Amino acid sequence: MSEILNRLPEFIGNHPFLSLGFIGVLAALIASEVARVTRGYKALTPGGLTQLINRNNALLIDVSSIQDYEQGHVAGARHVAMSQFDPENKDLAKARELPVAIYCKNGQTSATAAKRLKKAGFTDVYTLDGGLRSWTEAQLPLAKGRNNSK
Repeated sequence: MSEILNRLPEFIGNHPFLSLGFIGVLAALIASEVARVTRGYKALTPGGLTQLINRNNALLIDVSSIQDYEQGHVAGARHVAMSQFDPENKDLAKARELPVAIYCKNGQTSATAAKRLKKAGFTDVYTLDGGLRSWTEAQLPLAKGRNNSK
């Protein structure tokens, strides 16, 4: 190990761009992990979401477009359009202490909704990592139509 440390300055001197690239990638990785840990909500796999629904009776919210929701959604999910998503809504505020799982088509919009819930004081917030796409890739069933939309 000490030989590696002794030769490190020589390596850096001979390969400055490679060294700077490594430092840049390392900094980006650390920043990404710090952001993930401090964001306040947890990302779940499709299996993790299934367990949360079955064990903790989580409130499941789909913030996809109504067309995407009608084409297929997780059974039991309630549709709330992102344009109408309000964490202060009286119906949603009742679930402040319950686990709330949010998903969308690909996972981007649900992250924004999860941040808004955490900011509004919700304590147990989750997102489906990869959105509904990851759910279907895991070959889990979808419900169709508007049966649970709000």
